[in-house]
Amino acid sequence: MSKTPIYTSDAPAAIGPYSQAVRYGDLVSLSGQIPLDPATMQIVEGGIEAQADRMFRNLRAVCRAAGSDLSGIVKLNLYLADMGDFPAVNEVMKRYFEEPYPARAAVGVAALPMGAGVEAEAVLGL
Repeated sequence: MSKTPIYTSDAPAAIGPYSQAVRYGDLVSLSGQIPLDPATMQIVEGGIEAQADRMFRNLRAVCRAAGSDLSGIVKLNLYLADMGDFPAVNEVMKRYFEEPYPARAAVGVAALPMGAGVEAEAVLGL
């Protein structure tokens, strides 16, 4: 099997030496998505709810480029610059996912790229 990079202009371009996602067999590893507006490459304004919404939209765009959608995610990792935002991010997540929810971790971190409040990475099954 070979690795196949996945790219879409509907999500922010990579801000480092990585692919938006990589397919290997029936699995796709999605790189971390922060709440960047793909058109401006700036963090969206409006607080953590707006950031979480943009982040999940970006993640969904990469899933679609891989030929699936958010329902195909089997593992989701969330990174929060402030664990106090955990309840708000959960509420936004409920708008994008239905049961059965993916396996998930939520980790508090000291900082995220470009001053983001939240980041998500995932594994997608095809």
